Amino acid sequence: SRSGELLSSIDGIVVHYTANPGTTAKQNRNYFAGLADGSGTSASSHFIIDTDGTILQCVPMSEIAYASNDRNCDTLSIECCHEDESGKFTKETYQALVKLTAWLCDTYGLETDQVIRHYDVTGKLCPKYYVEHEDKWDTLKKDIEKAR
Repeated sequence: SRSGELLSSIDGIVVHYTANPGTTAKQNRNYFAGLADGSGTSASSHFIIDTDGTILQCVPMSEIAYASNDRNCDTLSIECCHEDESGKFTKETYQALVKLTAWLCDTYGLETDQVIRHYDVTGKLCPKYYVEHEDKWDTLKKDIEKAR
């Protein structure tokens, strides 16, 4: 379910988790694609990172994705797959997230403080592990900064 609308600007990157333990990036991409049937639900993401670190791009970086509510119009979104209910990312997912996010920050001239959680937009428990473990979120942001 792509909007086809252009982003007004890129002022941030929003990190999400799929909330579907054990699913793959391809399965989540196919779910998003299936929403284009007009059922009324709109959901999409610019990128999905699999548990093996594979990155799928689902929406062009110039286009709005339906992932971050009030921030859809000015952010890029990254969904991350996870293996269990904790929402903790695998080492491979984490490394791919750090590398992708650092590259996006460099590409769009963003600072690390412009990397936020879905939680920071809406209060939704997403990405769950990084809402429940603020210290791990701080570490992730430091790792992104180091990768730049």
